[in-house]
Amino acid sequence: MKKKLALACTECGSRNYTKEVGDKVRTERLEIKKYCRYCKQHTLHRETK
Repeated sequence: MKKKLALACTECGSRNYTKEVGDKVRTERLEIKKYCRYCKQHTLHRETK
């Protein structure tokens, strides 16, 4: 079963993206550089709880 998680921008804090991940156990939060439409630039997005 896949789990949905939200990705939040580190600059403005808005939750712009969702992603489905597998059930394997991860110790660190997912970090992806993506485009934020509010900041109008590519910023680092981190997994939120």
